[in-house]
Amino acid sequence: MNQTQSTSKIAQRLKLFFTLFDSRWEDLEKHNWKTTVYRDFSAGLVVAMTAIPMAMGFAIAMGLRPEQGIIAGALACIVGRTFGGSKYQVYGPTAAFIPVIAALMVKYGAENGGTAEQAHGFLILVSIIAGILLMIMGLFGLGKYGKLVPNSIIVGFTIGIAISIALTNLEDILGIESFKDMLGQDENIQGGFFHNIYIASGNLDKINLWSLFIGILTFALTKGLLRISIFIPAPLIAIATSTLLAATLLKDKGLILVKDLYGSIPNNFFVFTSPHLPQLTSTVIIDIVYFVFAIIFVSAVESVLCSTMADKMAANKKTLFNPDKELWGQGLVQIIVPLVNGFPCTGALARTATSIKAGARTPLAGYFKGVLKLIMAFYIAQYLELIPMACIGGILVWVASNMIKPSEIKETKHDGKFEFSMMLYTAVMVPLTDFLTGVLSALIIYFIIKKVYPYVRGKKTTV
Repeated sequence: MNQTQSTSKIAQRLKLFFTLFDSRWEDLEKHNWKTTVYRDFSAGLVVAMTAIPMAMGFAIAMGLRPEQGIIAGALACIVGRTFGGSKYQVYGPTAAFIPVIAALMVKYGAENGGTAEQAHGFLILVSIIAGILLMIMGLFGLGKYGKLVPNSIIVGFTIGIAISIALTNLEDILGIESFKDMLGQDENIQGGFFHNIYIASGNLDKINLWSLFIGILTFALTKGLLRISIFIPAPLIAIATSTLLAATLLKDKGLILVKDLYGSIPNNFFVFTSPHLPQLTSTVIIDIVYFVFAIIFVSAVESVLCSTMADKMAANKKTLFNPDKELWGQGLVQIIVPLVNGFPCTGALARTATSIKAGARTPLAGYFKGVLKLIMAFYIAQYLELIPMACIGGILVWVASNMIKPSEIKETKHDGKFEFSMMLYTAVMVPLTDFLTGVLSALIIYFIIKKVYPYVRGKKTTV
């Protein structure tokens, strides 16, 4: 391909990326617009009610404030649906970002001499850099490479994240969150997987059984209600039930509430927050590269996978998602959302599936989800602070349980011993080390075994 052709393709992509009413809206026609709008509204409402408690839980797990999850999820969906490449994808906070953002917030937050505002400012900085690079990747047609990550590593990564989420929420479910500060001063046990295990194991005598009951109740209600119907906003009902119990029958049982840790939940969601660059050192430069790569990897892989799944689930026979436009939209999400008191978001598999099952047909469902979520959160903000932390833990354990899919594990096992071994390796390394070490080492091993070793062996055989 010569330079003229390459420039022409980039110009065509750029024109497409700024075409807001493209083929993603093809199902909205004159003869069916009322039915389509109603279906999209219904889907948006169901997902919005489901997303509020999940977004709060994700934000808290990342070391951020609950309201930051609400604004991030709503705004990400609006920006992603405007500039993204999928008809159906629902954008918002996802579990895959939890270990990445939590690690950053711990390293640059109060635990290590900084402040929460400075840590969030640094997160904004790396997210903007990642967003710009994602847009460039989309512009140069690199979206197709998101599909090249081996399925075994993706499944292992998902399992590893699920394990991390479940185990790092032990404090909340066991009711020992208030003892974190007492033990969190140990410089070798700060934040993350081992920090939470350490706190839980060292405070077994302080477990609040009522907190454990609330956590299990929230988990069981959410799981059970969704088995009845996908249209039931199970997480919201489960949290409302548990919060009501905590405020009445269990009022004096020592349950830790959201307000005990975060104070009041404000409803002025749109607050401009600026990037922050710490004093530039070799460590900071390495961290910038690390977190930028992590955000790009999660954004690209999860959004492409989610969009692919969405087209299959919706039996889309018309225009399929555009991976390059998807990267462009993801880039804008990572730039705009953190600047408005949010954090990096991507395509959410569970919420996208819920939206499709609830009848979503066009990007309107995403707009409805974002706007309805903000409206509901605005009017119930004063009640959100009364939610027991055990509820948040129960919701996140439910999220973790949904991430581990036996069918995917069986499929990977069917692919052969090597693929299954790579899945297990990634699933173990992600929670034991960190995101980059686990995934990158798995990719290197996979590449050496699958590409380099057969080539070297072939050369030797030829000689």
